[in-house]
Amino acid sequence: MENNFSEEEIAAAGKWMSRRLIDWYLEHKRDLPWRETRDPYIIWISEIILQQTRVAQGMDYFHRFIRRFPDVSSLAAAAEDEVLKYWQGLGYYSRARNLHAAARMIEEQHNGRFPESYPEVLALKGVGEYTAAAIVSAAWNAPYPVVDGNVFRVLSRLFALDTPIDSGKGKKAFTRLAGWLMDPAEARLYNQAMMEFGALQCTPKNPDCRQCVLADKCLAYASGEVQAYPVKQHKTKTRDRYFHYFHILSGNRTWLHRRTGKDIWAGLYEFPLIETEGPVDFAELQKTEAFQSLFGAAGHLRITVEQPKEKHILSHQVLYITFYRIEIEKVPESLQTYLPVAAETLEEYAVPRIIHIYLEKWLGKLEE
Repeated sequence: MENNFSEEEIAAAGKWMSRRLIDWYLEHKRDLPWRETRDPYIIWISEIILQQTRVAQGMDYFHRFIRRFPDVSSLAAAAEDEVLKYWQGLGYYSRARNLHAAARMIEEQHNGRFPESYPEVLALKGVGEYTAAAIVSAAWNAPYPVVDGNVFRVLSRLFALDTPIDSGKGKKAFTRLAGWLMDPAEARLYNQAMMEFGALQCTPKNPDCRQCVLADKCLAYASGEVQAYPVKQHKTKTRDRYFHYFHILSGNRTWLHRRTGKDIWAGLYEFPLIETEGPVDFAELQKTEAFQSLFGAAGHLRITVEQPKEKHILSHQVLYITFYRIEIEKVPESLQTYLPVAAETLEEYAVPRIIHIYLEKWLGKLEE
């Protein structure tokens, strides 16, 4: 780690830093339901939901999920489809599947009791070092430092550290630094204070450094280079994809398909899909082999471009999605590999958020 400090220097800094942060936290912290409990299950669910979701967006999902699955046993006993349905809208559906699998691990390996040791929590499906540390420190005050994006930012600015946070070396170094700064007796409060400070005070853009309780010790602030930290070694590349969804209707039936494999949205349901390498209009789409294979034996088609080219941004992909509503004259054999679904039961299926939005609009029109 650049700007090398001795462990003794960091430990000394930790004494005043920890006290200032905790005092700040007790005065400014947000009242959040998972902070009012020591139940490791509730803390676990909140951590998984909030990993890629802001608190304001995730709160309703948290309450809905906890109402349906209030403990490990209820989550373990549920069907995966139902778990995915209650996760719908949060994205990153592999996390919901991992939650479900981990709940069953707890039932089978720990007799339904949430494990208390850091190694046992870390061994749960989908639980990494950050989540394990957050759970054991919040539930049992265990002295494991939590290191997330907020903590990276606070520490890198405070010590003007230019080690890239997205490198293996950087993650290990910042975790070690966070552990040196922590008062083991106040692990719960310290971790919560550090994360809250990064979320509310030491924000990514335009932090109010003049009102910061750590300003007099912050090396980045002293050098006038707060926005230069944290340092990343490279920017994640994104790719564009072009999806054409077909909401096929015959009487009261439509058709869905369950996504499999390691692509996005695995385990969720979707309409029949044609993906093209680039943007195409409907005239070009009709000429493709995939379109002919799907609709060649469907007779007369009544086609409506229901929702043209919706842009949907994921972490490493940008999806350009068009929905076509197509009423068919007869059901072709090509649809035998799809699941026929009555219109009134569509809401029972877990679908990607973008399809859920489309269905809300379509079902709303039917009710008018």
